[in-house]
Amino acid sequence: MSKKILKVLGIISVFLGGLIAGAAIGPMNFDKNIPTSQVIIDKANEVADSINPFSFDASPERASPSDWIKEEQIEVWNDRIVIDLKGAYWAAFTNTNSMDPIIDEHANAIEIVPENEAQIEVGDIVSYESEYADGTIIHRVIYKGQDEKGTYFIMKGDNNPSSDPGKIRFNQIKRVLVAIIY
Repeated sequence: MSKKILKVLGIISVFLGGLIAGAAIGPMNFDKNIPTSQVIIDKANEVADSINPFSFDASPERASPSDWIKEEQIEVWNDRIVIDLKGAYWAAFTNTNSMDPIIDEHANAIEIVPENEAQIEVGDIVSYESEYADGTIIHRVIYKGQDEKGTYFIMKGDNNPSSDPGKIRFNQIKRVLVAIIY
């Protein structure tokens, strides 16, 4: 066998051994915000993508926002654009750099109020309030889970190294970002 194949098989063996050991130990929360199983799945996908010989120049799939505005709600004319969207709010941002490069202080956006927690999915960008910060935070949903209190969300700024502290409940979410205008 070639050295490359042996190397790939070695990486896979180490990864599978770690996965089996992790399953035997049980659920552990090294990061108090993101459950270990989600971290393992994300890292497994990263490793698999990096060693896949057929994925040259391919970027890994990342969770994107839900489709909140359907194509039939958008009309583009020579002199205007009409978006048929009920309950829309205009949003502007402060220069925190947490959502760079997607959102920065010069961007403007359109947000709507979600009706229920089922509408919010991993990948959506939401405005929410937290006991850990003053004002409204706008970050991406990176995990949606259930616990004894019901549904919760884990948030993270795209440009931040770790997730935001605490579990965010639906009543803390104020709006969902549905359009960014530069």
